[in-house]
Amino acid sequence: MSDLGSEEVEEEAENDLGEYEGERNEAGERHGQGKARLPNGDTYEGQYANGKRNGKGFYRFKNGARYTGEYIDNKKHGQGTFIYPDGSRYEGDWVEDQRHGSGVYYYVNGDTYTGEWFNHNRHGQGTYFYALTGSKYVGTWANGQQEGAAELIHLNHRFQGKFVNKNPIGPGKYIFDLGCEQHGEYIHEEKVEEEEEEETLIPAIPKWKATKITGLTLWAPEEPPPPPPVEVTPTDKIPIIMEPLTEELSTTAEGESLLEASAESTEPAAEAAEATEATISPKDVEEEEEAAKEEQKDTVIAEEKEEETKEAEPRE
Repeated sequence: MSDLGSEEVEEEAENDLGEYEGERNEAGERHGQGKARLPNGDTYEGQYANGKRNGKGFYRFKNGARYTGEYIDNKKHGQGTFIYPDGSRYEGDWVEDQRHGSGVYYYVNGDTYTGEWFNHNRHGQGTYFYALTGSKYVGTWANGQQEGAAELIHLNHRFQGKFVNKNPIGPGKYIFDLGCEQHGEYIHEEKVEEEEEEETLIPAIPKWKATKITGLTLWAPEEPPPPPPVEVTPTDKIPIIMEPLTEELSTTAEGESLLEASAESTEPAAEAAEATEATISPKDVEEEEEAAKEEQKDTVIAEEKEEETKEAEPRE
């Protein structure tokens, strides 16, 4: 990655060898739309305010680099695209000539970084794509380095863990596409070189130490903090509201008394019905039916005799 400082500030002096063509304000300062050629060979075309680049513009450096975007007081500030002399390109936020905010950097070798920037460095959450292998790093950055919880994704497997100074360290796991995980940790062993005067520590490549193989599980890069203890209020300190409770109890008592009264009133009737059913037998029922039939028969015979007597009487 190649970086360039801010452009040289234009000077409105009589001995300035640069050229300017455009609008000016009443004080004679460059103000509005214009284009200029600076003494160092750079050129700018865009908006001015009070003698300085303010607003949108296009700046071309004599070394081939160029910037298209927003300016405030001669500094790149806001949204803009910078194409560097080596062909790499940055598109995103700028603050006072620094890559700052969110942006994408396209490297010459095909790699890309998409994420957060702070003071010209990759810082915060971001994704780095490696064009040569197809792998990508998704996670935390600090001052341009891979540092913090992250996931390194390869073509057929991925690693989840923690990184320090671009290297994995501590517990982590490899997840394979065939449906299993290998848990373990990266161990850093520094080698000591003894010299005549002093000893120097040489950082070694971290070694992976596997501990177990399991099925797929959810990734938790950091243990969540334990929940705060729940304070149980003693029952003797809980206020009791008596009025609604009394009404509810009275209503319930009335309902229960009504149910009890209705139950008591239905019990004698049920007992009487049971007693009646118990005293009447099937034989008694048949005798009553036969007596009723005999009574009906006697009534019919009496009516027939009465009619015959009337017919036998002489008519006048």
